[in-house]
Amino acid sequence: MVKHQPLQQVYEKQLCLSFLTGIYGCRWKRYQRSHDNSSKWECAWFIILCSTFSLLLFWAYFWLEAHNDYNQFNWLLYNRSGEWKDGTVPILTTTAVGFSYITFLMILALCHISLGQQLNLYWIHKIGVLAALITTVSGVVSISDVWGDEWDIILISLQSTGPFLHIGALAAVTALGWLVAGHVIRAGRTKFHMIVLLVYLSVLLVLYMAPLAITSPCIMDRNSLKPRPDVIGRRGAPMLAPENTLMSFNKALQQGVSSLEADVSVSLDGVPFLMRDRTLRRTTDIAKVFPDKQHEDASLFNWTEIRSLNAGQWFLESDPYWTVGSLTGRDRNRMGNLTVCSLVEMLRLTARANRSALLNLHRPPPEHPHYKTWIMDTLWAVQRSGISQKRVTWTPDTDRGRVRGLQQTSLEKLSVEELRHRGISSLTLRYSQASNKDIQDFLVNNMSVMVYPVNEPWLYSVLWCSGVPSVSSDAPQVLRKVPYPIWLMSPYEYCLVWITSDLVSIAIVTGIFIFQKWRMSGMQNYNPEQIMLSAVTRRPSRDVNIMKEKLIFSEVSNGVTNTDEHLYPENGYDIGQYK
Repeated sequence: MVKHQPLQQVYEKQLCLSFLTGIYGCRWKRYQRSHDNSSKWECAWFIILCSTFSLLLFWAYFWLEAHNDYNQFNWLLYNRSGEWKDGTVPILTTTAVGFSYITFLMILALCHISLGQQLNLYWIHKIGVLAALITTVSGVVSISDVWGDEWDIILISLQSTGPFLHIGALAAVTALGWLVAGHVIRAGRTKFHMIVLLVYLSVLLVLYMAPLAITSPCIMDRNSLKPRPDVIGRRGAPMLAPENTLMSFNKALQQGVSSLEADVSVSLDGVPFLMRDRTLRRTTDIAKVFPDKQHEDASLFNWTEIRSLNAGQWFLESDPYWTVGSLTGRDRNRMGNLTVCSLVEMLRLTARANRSALLNLHRPPPEHPHYKTWIMDTLWAVQRSGISQKRVTWTPDTDRGRVRGLQQTSLEKLSVEELRHRGISSLTLRYSQASNKDIQDFLVNNMSVMVYPVNEPWLYSVLWCSGVPSVSSDAPQVLRKVPYPIWLMSPYEYCLVWITSDLVSIAIVTGIFIFQKWRMSGMQNYNPEQIMLSAVTRRPSRDVNIMKEKLIFSEVSNGVTNTDEHLYPENGYDIGQYK
């Protein structure tokens, strides 16, 4: 007589696995999980998820580096819509939310692959992934239309971040070796998995050789570093006070700028004043004082009308740089009473501070009474201010015969021969136009180069290493805190870091594949479940999963059970002892 003890079902609380499969695929119950291969449809969704993650990573990196030009972006939107608003806030918010969500799904998917679980993305997540993908693609297309020249900042930023992005990417791909090795070795030498292995090794090889394509002026000997570039206050210090006002220029001088830059227009009665925009709507209260004339050109107002406008209250209300909260009560009271600044006032302040001035002249419209005399009106204001003409730099390069006493700079990237022919020895270029090679060529030929706008320390550091003599900045208070380039490495140090990181990665990847091979081999040789399953006909996964959840009692005859529970001892069933 054979006696038996009843089978006891013991559930193993796999909280981590339940969390993974539940959040990713809404599979909260044990019988819903599967170690079968993922379907082609789910593999396609995983590829879409990876593509969305890569695109969002690129999009987030772009906006991180474009911080240097946020104000320019908002100004472009203002010129299109006529209303001032910070357009970066909704973009940054949606980018942060979308990137966090997609990154979380990516981590869950990789954990599924690592644990050998079948991918089965829940339909709500599929909608979320598609929404993130469509939104990001729409954003890329829109930015290309509104702000297309800003894409250049990505290549420029790589001069600063390239070496560090290379190490980060190498570390990430090296860590993925654990998943690739486990997946390939577990599945055997199928054609698909050999392709996966080949792609992985190809990506590794590209990363190993990537530093050959990375160029940065900051990879140089320290004794070759040029003096610190001078900082020019672009419209004063517009992050600390309303742009093109006396208060803004005073704030810039307090930050130690070497020169002041201003935009000059000419009023209806011939008085040069400072204004960046074509109209007075954004930076004054003209909508309250002259509501019927708020869309007219700023130069079509006489000086008395312009002087009657408030030029500071807009800064407190719109807070364009998110800096109003850091201002003192005294500064806020002063800003509330600011008026439009004349060119003579700005130049007198510059002369008292023993600084230089860079003037960007805006020609009035053809119907303006001073359309033909605007240059002479501006020259007369310079003479009245008492500043030395040698301290005044002039743009644009027009009426050269009348302004011989002043320094002139070109806003165009001309050849050295053309600049010499025009008698110009200075260039004012946007940072995207000033490559390291161009800068070196101009400097060798005694051409001074001023680059704008430079508001971020990383960009200032790159230009410093390039040897740029001066930069124009909206944030002199930020650049003042950069006494030395953020990073500087000699070519020898860079090669040492490159080779060391590659060798470490090769050693880790090799060790991972060897360990995974040993681990999988041990599981196949000694795992009773694997041995028994290989000896029986494969059951459909649904039947097997249901079977694992049932507690079956059966009679034992001739010492052999009629059930399959003995095939799965590690899945929560205690077989018991038979006498």
